Formats: sequence, C-alpha cells, structure tokens
Amino acid sequence: MRAEPGDRLVVESPATGAARRDGEIIGVRHADGTPPYEVRWSDTDEVTLVYPGPDAHVRGPGGPPEGEAEAGRSRTDRGGERTSAEPRATPPARPAHPGDIGRRVSAERRRRGLTREETAHRAGMAPEYLAYLEEQAADPTAACLARLAGVLGTTPVALRGGGIDRPPGQGQALRHPRIRDLGPDECRRLLSASGVGRVAVSTPQGPAVVPVNYEVVDEAIAYRTAPDSVPAAAVGSEVAFEVDHLDEAMGQGWSVLVVGPARVVTDPGAVRRLAEGAHAAPWAGGEREMWVSIRPTRITGRRITEHGQ
Repeated sequence: MRAEPGDRLVVESPATGAARRDGEIIGVRHADGTPPYEVRWSDTDEVTLVYPGPDAHVRGPGGPPEGEAEAGRSRTDRGGERTSAEPRATPPARPAHPGDIGRRVSAERRRRGLTREETAHRAGMAPEYLAYLEEQAADPTAACLARLAGVLGTTPVALRGGGIDRPPGQGQALRHPRIRDLGPDECRRLLSASGVGRVAVSTPQGPAVVPVNYEVVDEAIAYRTAPDSVPAAAVGSEVAFEVDHLDEAMGQGWSVLVVGPARVVTDPGAVRRLAEGAHAAPWAGGEREMWVSIRPTRITGRRITEHGQ
C-alpha cells in the first residue's frame, strides 16, 4: 500500500465490502508512501496514526469509490496499490528530528506535568500520534492544533511560534486579578526548575539587565559566562537576579527576585560538577567557561491569579 497527503483511506466492512470508515491522509511517515499514515477521520475529525489492515485501501483525493473511476484517473487496485496513467511523484522525506511545533508541544506538556497519554486523551487523539508529532517534523491540522492548545493552556499561534518576535505580556489581563506574595519555600521551588533568568548588574556604561541560563546548586544561583561579558560584571558585588513566567492564554504569572553577592566559582571540582549537571548549554553559544554563583540573602516573589483562586 502506498499513499500521499491528500489521499483518502477507506476501511471496508469485511461482510459487505461497503465503506465502513474513511478519512483524509494528512501525513506519511516514509518517503515511499508506505504506512503508517496520519489520518483525519471524517466521522470524528480526530487525527490518529494508522497502520492499515487488509480491509483498508487508498483512493485519490475526492475520487469516487473503486470501480467508478473514469478512464485515465488515479485509482486503487484491490491489493491497495495505486495505479495511474500518470507517473506518481514520490512524497518528500520527513526529517528524522522534531519540528518546531513538536518541540513547543513537548515543552508545554512537560511544563504542565502532563504525560503523553494524559495529553492525548484530553485532546482526543492517539498517544502514538502525539508521540509522532513531538518527535517528527509533522504538520498537524488546525483542528488538531486547536485541541492541543486548549489542553496545554496556550494558543495555536503560540504553538506555531507566531508570537516569537513579540514581547511577553500582550495577552488580556484578568477581569478580577489578585496579586499575592510568595513565601521563601515557594520561591525556591519555582527557582529550582532551572532555566533562563535575568541578572541586573552595574557596568562602566551604567546599569544593565541580561538573560542567562542558570542552575540551582545548594540554593545558590549559578550561570556560565565569558570573563569579558556583561554578566561577568556581577562578580564582587551585590546583584539582583529575576525569574518569571507568564501564561498569556490565562492572564496569569509569577516572578521571583533574588538578591545576594556574586562570586566566581574557582574550585575545579565544583566547576566540573556544575558543567556535568547543567541542564542546557548557554543559548548564546561561544566559549563560556566562567561560572558565577549568587548566594541569596533575600528572596521575594509575587503571583497573579484570578480573584478567588
């Protein structure tokens, strides 16, 4: 069996041979058009990853059932192989790496503490299809992306990266927002996930705030930088370090502020442990082997939620 995006997969009743279920093939996994296929079923609009059985066959987009095709039009034989007077183009190969949408879906899912099975169930799709979406350069339908966005508390535009050049915080504010202070334990919990924060330093050119990839080790904030960079100017002074998260779709968010002295980590063993335990390489790239540690003397935080939460 071979197919290409836009074809239809028809599953027949073994007893009558009549169409029992059909759907549009929106993606193929292999360059030669062999199964499995991403199928959007006509009766449910759900998308699943399908390995067709002997009761399934493929026909062209919008084409009539088998036996009614006009001369010269694409049709499918009983074994499921396409035949045509026109040479059939080979579908483009899909890269064996995640696409941008898949990476964003995976990141949002993990951030919310959801498994693939939980996410797929809530979005009305097969876990196998969600795995394929996260691991391959797939292009889900608008309906599929809308359901995923609803489950993940975001928007289809955000999952496609449409707002990547916009500053955060342009979403609608809550009608009845509530701001509450966070205790030290909750602040430490939010910080402990590691990620990207902002360090505020004084430089010869004046105050500066720059983002850095950070780690939390023994309650201290640690980040890598280069000796001649702006983040390196923090060494030897008291600095401020801030981390936050905004939920654009829900109009909620939190921020944590750490104040404390910054120093260079010089012990070779400590440097090695930091490098080996780092969750991510610095996004800025380049040679950044200098580790700076901020030991908190004051931790404060705030959270915005809907009134009553």
